[in-house]
Amino acid sequence: MRFFIADDDEAIRSMLAEIIEDYDLGEVVGEADNGSVIDHHLLELKNVDILIIDLLMPIRDGIETVRNLNCSFNGKIIMLSQVEDKGIIGEAYSLGVEYYITKPINRLEVVGVIRKLLEHIHLEKSILDIQKALSILEVGKSKEKKFPILNNESIVSSGQFLLMELGMIGESGSKDLLDMLKYLVNYEKDKASEHDFPPLKDIFTTIALNKLGTSADSSDLKKEIKASEQRIRRSIFQALNHLASLGLTDYSNPKFEEYASKFFDFTEVRKIMMELKNGTKPSISNTRINIKKFVKVLYLECKKRL
Repeated sequence: MRFFIADDDEAIRSMLAEIIEDYDLGEVVGEADNGSVIDHHLLELKNVDILIIDLLMPIRDGIETVRNLNCSFNGKIIMLSQVEDKGIIGEAYSLGVEYYITKPINRLEVVGVIRKLLEHIHLEKSILDIQKALSILEVGKSKEKKFPILNNESIVSSGQFLLMELGMIGESGSKDLLDMLKYLVNYEKDKASEHDFPPLKDIFTTIALNKLGTSADSSDLKKEIKASEQRIRRSIFQALNHLASLGLTDYSNPKFEEYASKFFDFTEVRKIMMELKNGTKPSISNTRINIKKFVKVLYLECKKRL
């Protein structure tokens, strides 16, 4: 990946470039000490994939620079800032900033944020490649109503992207959810109606058997089903907290607007938002989590993106 770094502090630019090089995250193809020199022509000329830009800079700050880029820059943006004002952060997100890195710079935080963003980029590319492949397959076919071609590879790629969007891709229950998506693809192929949805118990039992093998005894099977349910519940709880945090920072955040009420009962989202606002740590035991609704919505949303 090709990075461009904009910060009025030369030491920070040097530190970020060193981290990117040391961890083999990509190459730095350009730097600037203020936003006035940055436009889409410069970024296109240098073929920039990721712009890392400071919020507060002389001449033209990060927010104004990103606003001027508008939709002309197709790459990703990471904002650097010591500012914790929710209004400013919300505006940055609304302008297309993907992630924040707080100052003073922490090496591990920088590496973690960039790696998450790189994974996001690779997932988007995988989904785009799948969509292109499906489009090629459709060439020459009649113009009758078309349905998405589903298989395990395509549904997993789409699922990984959505789990990334929901802030839960690193949770242990993510693999269980992806296994559920693969089960649902096979289940739908065997059913006459795509609107039929299997009992949650059947889904848990099947993915547990796939993991343990058909020779597993009933006690081991029950333990794995319970463990899987707990992993998924924790992962969904993480997604709920992630979306609530986005909404608390900026109620018009596009991810919050698109996913919060779709995946969750909005009363639960509001409850988590109020707890976060009051400095109370949300508890999974006091949160109502509808696993079946989440899985069903996840599957339908994955299909829509194919």
